[in-house]
Amino acid sequence: MQHQQLPPIPLQQVKLDFLEEKNIQLYVLREDLINPTISGNKWRKLFYNLQEAKHQGKNQLLTFGGAFSNHIAATAAAGKQFGFKTIGIIRGEEHLPLNPTLQLAYENGMQFHYVDRTFYREKKYDVLFLETLKEQYGDFYLVPEGGSNAFAVKGCTEIIKNINIDYDIICCVCGTGGTIAGIIASVDETKQVIGFPALKGGEFLKNDIQQLLADYQQQFSVEINHPNWSLNTDYHFGGYAKRTKELIEFVTFFNEKHNIPLDYIYTGKMLFGIYEMAKMSAFFNGKKIVAIHTGGLQGNCGFEYNS
Repeated sequence: MQHQQLPPIPLQQVKLDFLEEKNIQLYVLREDLINPTISGNKWRKLFYNLQEAKHQGKNQLLTFGGAFSNHIAATAAAGKQFGFKTIGIIRGEEHLPLNPTLQLAYENGMQFHYVDRTFYREKKYDVLFLETLKEQYGDFYLVPEGGSNAFAVKGCTEIIKNINIDYDIICCVCGTGGTIAGIIASVDETKQVIGFPALKGGEFLKNDIQQLLADYQQQFSVEINHPNWSLNTDYHFGGYAKRTKELIEFVTFFNEKHNIPLDYIYTGKMLFGIYEMAKMSAFFNGKKIVAIHTGGLQGNCGFEYNS
């Protein structure tokens, strides 16, 4: 599996009066345009994992996720595109008809294995459980929940290659931490990296990110020394897959004003946070900021499905 050359990723400037008044330049890196079904950070996270699976002689991928998971949908699509069978260990009970996310994964050939939420939370990577899955489905290459591991970090180090301007701050939303780990590993010490966890109580991600960076260093024998990164946990809007009227209005406004669609689970929260920080403080004054659009727009269908 050779490295595919991606088309140039647009860097789109967002202009508003209050930004100009504070001499803030804000750009959105449109990683969401990489691929219609394997968009944004999912492409980045999966590519080197798929290469490693081929290297190990595996023809089957097994991974974990919720019923509306971007990662589940993207893994199924990547499996179909690159010739892998796929198995999704889905958190929760089976519901028919399938929701749009699982229907898309099913159409791309994914098999589903449902486990209850308590077991999923406590034992999804239990050795005995994984052995049981191998007995049932045959040998597989394990892709972690959210796709985050050392190979995902490697893929995400390539995001900044599409930033063709000088900048001061790079912002990224955080789910499992793989994307921001790749950015931290790839930027120089003059840049500041800010992560916006989508989960309530996202402080725990700091340890996860540090572990991902350590795994990446060990796997690929590279040195990373970039202390200039932080997490802002103020913009989770109640937690993962939660949204408020304020967030809905912001996402609608942003799309109409800038012609950039956002999702409610991840990128919408980050852009809202950047806007609020720019309005309410002097933190971004005079700075050039790049916000990474990590894709995940299919996740919005979950809100429509449940409404």
